[in-house]
Amino acid sequence: MDKWNGFIQGWLGHRKALIELLGTFEEGQQEFKAWEQGMSVSELTVHIAASMEMFVQTVKKGEFTPPPEYPAIETLEQLKALVQEETSKTKAALEELTQDQLGKTVDFYGMAMPGIVLLENAKDHEIHHKGQLFTYARLAGIEKLPFFVSR
Repeated sequence: MDKWNGFIQGWLGHRKALIELLGTFEEGQQEFKAWEQGMSVSELTVHIAASMEMFVQTVKKGEFTPPPEYPAIETLEQLKALVQEETSKTKAALEELTQDQLGKTVDFYGMAMPGIVLLENAKDHEIHHKGQLFTYARLAGIEKLPFFVSR
């Protein structure tokens, strides 16, 4: 389980960087979109939090589990609070996974893979979208940004 604890700490380092990044936005900037049809900062952030929880619950239950539904986010403080809450919840769920669950093959949109592989993909998915949020921050005029990972 030492390797698994390393995975959790690696994911958490990226999630903490996301939380630090959210701290650079000002109220109202959570509605910023890089293009008209794109997700807003808020929508993309909720997508990140919801997706990781979806992946973890899929591995835990052994079958696709849709992401949770969240109430509408209207303020930056609500967004930050949701990410903090989901981070704690997801970290606890990751810590509860067993070796059997991590090794069990799960089907995700027609792709069969061990749970651990799905969660590696989930971490990569989160990193990808966090990178998009860094770009959003620059486009929104934010000059001082945190490092891409928090150690």
